Amino acid sequence: MKLTDTSDLWWRSAVLYCLDVETFLDAGGDGTGDLRGLAQRIDYLSELGVTCLWLMPFYPTAERDDGYDIVDFYGVDPRLGTHGDLVEVLRLASDRGLRVIVDLVVNHTSEKHPWFRASRSSRDNPYRDWYVWVDEPPAAKEENVFPDQEDGVWRLDEKTGQYYQHSFYREQPDLNVANPAVRDEIAKIMGFWLQLGVSGFRVDAVPFLLDTKGIERHEDLLPDPHQYLRELRAFMNRRDGQAVLLGEVNLPYNAQLEFFGGPDGGELTMQFDFNAMQRMYLGLAREDATPLVEALHERPTLPDGTQWAIFVRNHDELTLDKLSEEERQEVFAAFGPDRDMQLYGRGLRRRLPPMLGGDPRRIRLVYSLLFALPGTPTLFYGEEIGMGENLAVEGRMSVRTPMQWTADANGGFSTAPERKLPAPVTPDGYGPRFVNVESQQHDPDSLLSFIRDLAHVYRTTFEIGFGEARYPDLGDPRVLACEYRWNDGCVITLHNFGSASALVRVPVDGSAVLDLLTGRREETPDGEHEVPLDGYGFRWLRVLR
Repeated sequence: MKLTDTSDLWWRSAVLYCLDVETFLDAGGDGTGDLRGLAQRIDYLSELGVTCLWLMPFYPTAERDDGYDIVDFYGVDPRLGTHGDLVEVLRLASDRGLRVIVDLVVNHTSEKHPWFRASRSSRDNPYRDWYVWVDEPPAAKEENVFPDQEDGVWRLDEKTGQYYQHSFYREQPDLNVANPAVRDEIAKIMGFWLQLGVSGFRVDAVPFLLDTKGIERHEDLLPDPHQYLRELRAFMNRRDGQAVLLGEVNLPYNAQLEFFGGPDGGELTMQFDFNAMQRMYLGLAREDATPLVEALHERPTLPDGTQWAIFVRNHDELTLDKLSEEERQEVFAAFGPDRDMQLYGRGLRRRLPPMLGGDPRRIRLVYSLLFALPGTPTLFYGEEIGMGENLAVEGRMSVRTPMQWTADANGGFSTAPERKLPAPVTPDGYGPRFVNVESQQHDPDSLLSFIRDLAHVYRTTFEIGFGEARYPDLGDPRVLACEYRWNDGCVITLHNFGSASALVRVPVDGSAVLDLLTGRREETPDGEHEVPLDGYGFRWLRVLR
């Protein structure tokens, strides 16, 4: 593949940035972040090296699940702005070369959505079959996604005497994807936002969307749910050939391959690599790269035109559900020993810097990994400055606190009284007084400058985004080596998970290497290069022939 052939695959060398409009910047002064505030920070994101924004739900909501309980899939929550404000964000982003993808949350609606209000009004309402209703729940009890909040997935509606399915909160009834009318409506929703100018969708909870258990006659109405996902992908690409479907699929690798469409593809464009993320944290806890190396070797061969998305942290709990119980306890002990730091018995509700004790060496190691692993790096807002969590905030919301722009009141997020903010600003050593954009913006030694430099180096290192990766064993289990080849180029990245220094010998088929992070050239006359690595050290080396 030549460099000129990559425009349709823009996402393979993209830098994604996830943000919640509500907590990013309040331009209106009412305590709630808004689209006007986001518009004022497009230049900041562009300078950071971001090439694609992922906007968490900005739709009208009943506010039961931080915007994921939607009452109008075609609207903009009036607290955040208008369609005009959103179009202005899209225009400004486009002018600066940034694309925008939005959350597609169609596994469920809010119970206050007009569709569900009609559905529960009577058993013979035309919208009744838009949701999943049964006379009696199945005998086998299914665990809810939020086991601390819900004791199952079925809820009795006393008016009609039937139970409706809710895989998430009871206020979020599941849509019946086996109903052709529902499938058509989802396509219309996608078409609407594509027409407005978005470049694709992050699809929420994809396995739940395609799960037709409990739906009567689903074999007749939708014998192959994956065929529906293929149809959605085909519909999207007819509207915009460069648009992407980025799926949230937290399953083992072999199951994830099915959601790409198997060996032939045709379903999701990208998926988050939950398995590698969890094994990375296990490796960090052990100071041993082996768990992550094993995960990378276990990755299936992907169909053409697909990609993994790499992340260190996202907006939910940091799930560790794919680790064994013993492995999970290792990670808990290292990074979240207090029960209040844990969630659902399977994850952590912390951000990275506090988990690593604020050690700048380990923090930079992890973000170098984020950009150096094969896949598309995805940042969660505030990561670039090292924001911490606020454990005084309930549940998963502990990591969704307001963005910290300055050391001023409310971190410069809003001029409103603190009581009006969507969540309290982090109060401790990771609060705005110590962690903010303004103090790091022009400091060459800051985390913000480091991540900005990483993003720009990554974007010009096409071997990582487009090349084939292999993982040579250099004889030290602490060190992860990734070798990328694309066209005639070769890049080797090295990461030392250990606190002690390491010395590795790297085979190279060139006369010299160029350190991409420092610009230093080193000769390699004998075809092998001896590379010293500090504790938690890392190198990005381009082989020069």
